[in-house]
Amino acid sequence: MNQPAQGDLVINGVSTASGGQYGRVKIDGVGTVEGDIVCADFDCNGMTKIRGSLAADTMDADGMFTIDGHLSAARSFVDGHMKVRGSLKGDSFSVNGLIRVDGNCEIESFRAEGAFEVGGLLNVGTMDVLLQGRGKAGEIGGESIRVVRKSSGPLNKLLSWFVPRLATELHVESIEGDVIDLEYTQAEVVRGNRVRIGKGCTIGLVEYRTEFSAHPGAKIGKEAKVGD
Repeated sequence: MNQPAQGDLVINGVSTASGGQYGRVKIDGVGTVEGDIVCADFDCNGMTKIRGSLAADTMDADGMFTIDGHLSAARSFVDGHMKVRGSLKGDSFSVNGLIRVDGNCEIESFRAEGAFEVGGLLNVGTMDVLLQGRGKAGEIGGESIRVVRKSSGPLNKLLSWFVPRLATELHVESIEGDVIDLEYTQAEVVRGNRVRIGKGCTIGLVEYRTEFSAHPGAKIGKEAKVGD
């Protein structure tokens, strides 16, 4: 982002601050920011809400974090529960916990251990997800897409509190990519160059160009080799 140097914003305890342009934003405790924030580094720990959008070079969020607008960050790290009511853009996004995005996501590298929900399109370069809760998106497109499931662990108990009675699997209308490796996925269409459909999958149509394999227990309505 390379914003010019500005003053810092620091919140400790319970407080509310105004949005604006800052060099560094540090929030510990229960903090609310009224308005948009543009900064080099954003770091929050506890319960944080931004009544606007956030644009940062780096973002590190621990705890519960809500953004009423859009999020744009080159590098993001989330440990906990994050909600973005707008869209999300970034180069690298890593999450341990649960993230919900109402709009579209455009991420070059997306790594997650936990659960996620994207209301629109999830557009990625590489995607590596270890599900410990429900995954959901309208459509997923990218170069390398891998979704597998972790059957048990401490995070499963936490996520079951946030999203009870939801199966640990991915629900998506369509997935398109170059290399696709899926487990516990329900999708209408999967299209790729090299496609592996693992255990727990229910797929309506699989179209592949060079390689295809399927777990014996996977349910596939139709498979077709396309292209030369």
